Amino acid sequence: MHQPGRLVDHRPQVPADQLLAGFVPPRHFAGATFDSYVPDPAHPSQAAARERLAEAAAQVGAGRDRRRSWWRRAVAAPVAVYLDGGFGVGKTHLLAALAHAVGTERTAYGTFVEYTHLVGALGFATTVEQLSRRRLVCIDEFELDDPGDTVLMSRLLRELADAGVALVATSNTLPESLGEGRFAAEDFLREIQALAARFEVLRIDGPDYRHRGAPGPEEGLPDETVRAACADRATATCDSFADVLEHLQHVHPSRYGALLEGVGAVGLTEVRPVTDQAEALRLVVLVDRLYDLDVPVLLGGCGTRGLFSESMLAGGYRKKYLRSLSRLGALADVGRSHAAEPGQAHARDLEDRGVAEAGETTP
Repeated sequence: MHQPGRLVDHRPQVPADQLLAGFVPPRHFAGATFDSYVPDPAHPSQAAARERLAEAAAQVGAGRDRRRSWWRRAVAAPVAVYLDGGFGVGKTHLLAALAHAVGTERTAYGTFVEYTHLVGALGFATTVEQLSRRRLVCIDEFELDDPGDTVLMSRLLRELADAGVALVATSNTLPESLGEGRFAAEDFLREIQALAARFEVLRIDGPDYRHRGAPGPEEGLPDETVRAACADRATATCDSFADVLEHLQHVHPSRYGALLEGVGAVGLTEVRPVTDQAEALRLVVLVDRLYDLDVPVLLGGCGTRGLFSESMLAGGYRKKYLRSLSRLGALADVGRSHAAEPGQAHARDLEDRGVAEAGETTP
């Protein structure tokens, strides 16, 4: 056995000129296609959204929306689609499928926070110039709760649309009473103002597939078991939960993916309930990146049981926390299976294993 590395020792620095190269669909959706998206028959809007985005892929791929001939004075407006729905209805899967269909070399794919970080690193004008060279820009998890960043992104989208770039966005569910019911389309269209009339809204209904048979809350493994399992894996890290939460304060969320570069498994000891909302939301982002990268997690302490307080689960970010518990539970389930077989980790490539959440044969 060896002494495992520590996640808190990772201090990712991504050069500005390499940032755009990372704007591709996450590893978890590397194989996402329209055919692999299985709509729920009880919710026809899912099949309709898949069909419309497949049409959009053909339209963008054909290039009719950007080519201007000398004898034509006008060009059709580029594709602009907003996928409106709650968490777990397959919006990210469809967005990644669209990017793959158009071609990742002609597409920029990133989350809202990744685009705002790109502007901060490259400057607004350079970002527009670079993204204008792409045929399609996909924005996952468009955030509407930061007025400054929303205005920035609205301006960026306007510049790209004027340059003929196709735009497709999804949005997080905003804080609302008990996190239930309301979709964000009206807020999205209001905030992007001048662009609102250009966007076609596709509403996708349905329950969160991650909660259909998803792993229930589980107590963590003994901390010594977590340490031993991580020591048996050359690419594993092992940290106390408190140390990781403290470290996340000093890493921009857009770099959480880089924080996990080269990590095959993450061990967390002394896991305890999170009571601070800022800490909880940073943890949600980290879990999202772990899920995107299919990194198994070994949890000590309380595990996923009681991880988020009852007041958080009853508040405006309820759906975010439930999504995070579902994803973390699935990743921890894979980590637990390997911890149960000491000495076998080196014979397996944990980082190459597909970590599928329960029910993921649906969107």
